[in-house]
Amino acid sequence: MRKNVSLTLAITLLGALLAGCSGGADNNNQVNTQSGTSEQTNNTEQSSSESGGKSVKLEIIESGNNLPSPDKDIIKQELDKALNIDLNLTVYPSADDYSNQLNIRMASGNFPDLFMVDRQQLIQFSKQGLLLDLTPYMDKLKQTVSFIGDDSVKKGMVDGKIFAISKSPQIPYNTYWIRKDWLDKLHLEVPKTVEQLSAVVDAFTKKDPDGNGKPDTFGLTGGKLGAFAPVFGAFGVGMPGDFYEKDGVVVNSLYDGAMKDALAFIKQMIASGGVDPELLASSGLQHQEKAIKGQAGIVYIDWPNITKDQFVEQIKTVNPNADWLQIAAPSGAGGQHDGSWDIGGTPGRFAIPKALEKDPEKLQRVFDLLNYISNPEGGSLLVQFGVKDTHFTLENGKPKMTDKAGDVGYSWLYQFTGRPEMEYLQAKFARQSDAIAFANDQPRIQSLNGFVDNPDGYNPADANRYIEEEIAKFVYNKRPLSEYDAFIKTLESSMNYKTFMDSAKEQLKALGYGS
Repeated sequence: MRKNVSLTLAITLLGALLAGCSGGADNNNQVNTQSGTSEQTNNTEQSSSESGGKSVKLEIIESGNNLPSPDKDIIKQELDKALNIDLNLTVYPSADDYSNQLNIRMASGNFPDLFMVDRQQLIQFSKQGLLLDLTPYMDKLKQTVSFIGDDSVKKGMVDGKIFAISKSPQIPYNTYWIRKDWLDKLHLEVPKTVEQLSAVVDAFTKKDPDGNGKPDTFGLTGGKLGAFAPVFGAFGVGMPGDFYEKDGVVVNSLYDGAMKDALAFIKQMIASGGVDPELLASSGLQHQEKAIKGQAGIVYIDWPNITKDQFVEQIKTVNPNADWLQIAAPSGAGGQHDGSWDIGGTPGRFAIPKALEKDPEKLQRVFDLLNYISNPEGGSLLVQFGVKDTHFTLENGKPKMTDKAGDVGYSWLYQFTGRPEMEYLQAKFARQSDAIAFANDQPRIQSLNGFVDNPDGYNPADANRYIEEEIAKFVYNKRPLSEYDAFIKTLESSMNYKTFMDSAKEQLKALGYGS
């Protein structure tokens, strides 16, 4: 079990003050989208009066697309009105372009007031002294912390200090989907164990489930080795290289004793001929295309790419009889886990430049913005769904999209602190609601990869490439599993993996994981 070390305690040890932060919604800090109420409004009004009622300009940059011009941007207009600001958001469609522009601006001292950073940029800029240490300001961001949660706050930390606000966590999308009509034709049941899964994969390949008399189907496809994520999970191991807790100890899946058993089982599945022969060469959504075309009977895929209306229509067009069924992860010797899910990951994080501490009025307005869009009863609804009674309505407290919802399809660009993912998705994709809930409810190994930073002297690109190449050799019978220990030894000696392992365990222990 994970040892719960509260964020408050961790920061207290650093001499910081985080009193009053909580993991749930702060019901006493709600804001009406139009006018604002309670503590958030008081903060905004105080900031406005101190500035003589003048609007404060805020510049924010991030990666994204489809942002309308300011005169057509209703989200900007509503935020400006609610917070007495003039928000100038710039988005860059290319992540590379964004990174280049950010680097130029940080180097020249032309800082935006709020900007998106990846983990490496967060580390780099914080160590260069360019980012504001938010630790002493957390009492001003209570609503934000309440919204994103303490675990998300940890994801913005470097050397024990908070340098970024990480978005609230996402939820898992992937599961196995199976051709129910093929099962029925071959008089097979939905597989509940990995052994049954393997048997169905074999039957879908060899018993002509589409009835065309041709050997043109195979059992299983997916995105590279991700196709076997639930199989790894059935043996109780994460994907190769994952960190997770097991029996109270942090382990790396490559060192998990059950990994070799999982690889041996996957090797047998591949050897039977039932797995997509182009599995490791697949890219993008080729596995989806093969499923829609009727080539594969089981696919490991995210729910949007099989249940969204346009894909349902494609499936009906290609094969009206195709009946895709979402199924639970198969069980095995290590339990039942639909792969692993990185609880250390974040969909994004935003930092504030250290230079902004010289302008406390503008800094406060940035805090106001973050708190406002983090309020579940106010600004959060605005950046999720648009304007109430125009783009959405509330029915029994739940958002329901109107026919004008598409006018604010870009609102995600303003979700600087994230969104309550389950409620958001089920409102936006009401017809896919059951599939969303099903995927989220699957048991998964909680991996910790996102909490781990790479130590000096370790090249993750080289190590990950070597791991991927050798694991592929093992499961495709190009290298005997008897050489697995030699593989680990090479990884440690030639790829500095031992240094990485030691550093990772130390970092995770500091966050309360493992003994």
